[in-house]
Amino acid sequence: MRTHYCGELNRNHIDQQVTLCGWAHRRRDHGGVIFIDLRDNKGLAQIVIDPDTEEAFKIAESIRNEYVLKITCKVRMRPEGTVNKNLPTGEVEMLASEVEILNASLTPPFMLDDDSITESIRLENRFVDLRREQMQKNMRLRYDISKNIRNYLDKENFIEIETPILTRSTPEGARDYLVPSRVHHGDFFALPQSPQLFKQILMVSGFDRYFQIAKCFRDEDLRADRQPEFTQVDIEASFVDEQEIMSIAENMTREMFKKVMDENLPDSFPIMTYQEAMQRFGSDKPDLRVNLELIELTEDMKGVEFKVFSSAANMQNGRVAALRIPKGAELSRAEIDAYTEFVKIYGAKGLAYIKINDKNLLDEEGLQSPIVKNIHTEALKAIIEKTSAENGDIIFFGADKKNIVNEALGALREKIGHDKNHLSQEKWTPLWVVDFPMFDYDDEGERWNALHHPFTAPKDGHEVLLEKDPGNCLSKAYDMVINGWEVGGGSIRIHDQSVQSKVFTALDISKDEAAEKFGFLLEALQYGAPPHGGLAFGLDRLATLLAGAESIRDVIAFPKTQKAQCLMTSSPNSVGEKQLRELHIKVRPNNSDKKND
Repeated sequence: MRTHYCGELNRNHIDQQVTLCGWAHRRRDHGGVIFIDLRDNKGLAQIVIDPDTEEAFKIAESIRNEYVLKITCKVRMRPEGTVNKNLPTGEVEMLASEVEILNASLTPPFMLDDDSITESIRLENRFVDLRREQMQKNMRLRYDISKNIRNYLDKENFIEIETPILTRSTPEGARDYLVPSRVHHGDFFALPQSPQLFKQILMVSGFDRYFQIAKCFRDEDLRADRQPEFTQVDIEASFVDEQEIMSIAENMTREMFKKVMDENLPDSFPIMTYQEAMQRFGSDKPDLRVNLELIELTEDMKGVEFKVFSSAANMQNGRVAALRIPKGAELSRAEIDAYTEFVKIYGAKGLAYIKINDKNLLDEEGLQSPIVKNIHTEALKAIIEKTSAENGDIIFFGADKKNIVNEALGALREKIGHDKNHLSQEKWTPLWVVDFPMFDYDDEGERWNALHHPFTAPKDGHEVLLEKDPGNCLSKAYDMVINGWEVGGGSIRIHDQSVQSKVFTALDISKDEAAEKFGFLLEALQYGAPPHGGLAFGLDRLATLLAGAESIRDVIAFPKTQKAQCLMTSSPNSVGEKQLRELHIKVRPNNSDKKND
């Protein structure tokens, strides 16, 4: 139907007869001559329709935005002074001889170059939104990422194997999406949260190196970087240790950044323990572009009169930490109040601060803050020395349970860092975070939960802690972090059935429950399971990061909203009684209808 793509035409095509197909991006009538910017997925071409071509001109008069057109034309140089250097096709224009309307269009709900469209309007009309140049670029970028990952893993002798979408419900950390069985009355499949158990079975089965670009499903509370269905690059290998898996993943990422973006990542990613990351940055996925750090002050604050500090310092699992902002004394009261409200999102009750007027005067004159009078001189001296504070700085403080301080100050560190440009010159700052705790204690449930998942192996020598001291048991887990985003994470898996059983016991999973939910895995581990481990990359997150997009919804063709809805198809939706009856399902009234039940 066409001979060329719109975006491919240049001075090398001068005097050639070409046929183009695409959408009318813009139509302009200039003194009897009609100009149409014709768009396809390769770019724009300027079409000129002269009144001398009567039939073509008559058709062109009726054309509106987003009409689908087929145009036969001759390529010529643009007149002097009309060259558009910002356009790849900007040196040439096409003189039309024939214009055919392949399909008309209603008036679009928005202009494609309008950047002020609300996301809900974009998602409702995704079929139009995806035509926008940025969305076209994002989808091509996502494809390039996938292609390069596949090529790299193929080169490294990995093979792609598909695992089931319909599987059984297993506790892996999030709520399952359930699928009722019509054939098996009262039974359900679950959509996979990850291919975790199947890829371990593949290792037991001797496939040695597996990968899959896999759809995963988790029914959980959503945020900008979460979707109920998402895609991960799933990798697993046998007879490897942490370093070998990390090396494979690091080289793959480095090569993908180079080939897709022409960006050079460091020859070797730095490695940081979980403990160090939390201590210095309050986060297990720190943005190392931000050159601010948290400073530990817990021991120094135990004896101060200021109860907010001393109570936290003396509390079990409490922490007092400081965050120095160079030249931060310039912050206005309104800005400080805004940052105070910001940390409250993370559970902090407030945000104490000291402005440094004169670091040599350890009183309310030199250190401007209402809390200074309730902090003894030795503690003030420790604050100045440990933070390396200079005149004109401001020091913010967090004092509470350790997890609240870490979350609040860690988030504040990154926000102020970006707000006030406390940033390094590095464009990309990848790192590995390792030595994660095996477990996280749930105060409400009074039990241990797996920090990653229950199939993660403990560090060598820590197996004994599974029973005696789970809180101090570390794992062979590792996360890849880039610019404050966890883009991938994995671990060496448990290949010994007895160790797996000990982990289940630590998680308060009984033998009967373990046998019922994970029996097939426990059985497989008894048949010569090799040492193995792997890693999964969030493809959506990787694409978001490389595209510089604000949300992963901008790199997914048909995403869900933060309420897990598809606005274009109006799903999820109710179904008829006949369909429900076939599935042996009866819909119960929701809470608001209980009074009528």
